[in-house]
Amino acid sequence: NDFGRISYEARMWGMPLLAMIYPRGEKIKDEYDVNAVKHAARVGDEMGADIVKVSYTGSMETFKEVVSGCSIPVVIAGGPKMDSDREILEMVSGSIEAGGAGVSIGRNVFQHKDPTRMVRAISAIVNDDSSVEDALNLLE
Repeated sequence: NDFGRISYEARMWGMPLLAMIYPRGEKIKDEYDVNAVKHAARVGDEMGADIVKVSYTGSMETFKEVVSGCSIPVVIAGGPKMDSDREILEMVSGSIEAGGAGVSIGRNVFQHKDPTRMVRAISAIVNDDSSVEDALNLLE
């Protein structure tokens, strides 16, 4: 009910609406399960969001299912703090290869030892079709 009202008001103002939807709760066994994430993305789409932000499902193949089930741009959340730069950049690359529209990453950028370089590396993958290896070189 609230989301529908917000969606309507955003449209009236000409403001794009980003829905951040994550499958969580006591009945959710795996919040990264492709079917759960695909359903969450579709709910955001059908409720009037212009962009939906969801968890990455772990592989390009499964994330492609999420993207293909949605008629609006899908972006990924950064998720929990990751242990390596490669892990972050592989997630970004997989989501873009699957057809994702971009990323919305917080702590894996803000808490990085060099946030500016990490943003450049992510941008290289998202905007310049760079490989993970080339993006890693930007962090050196």
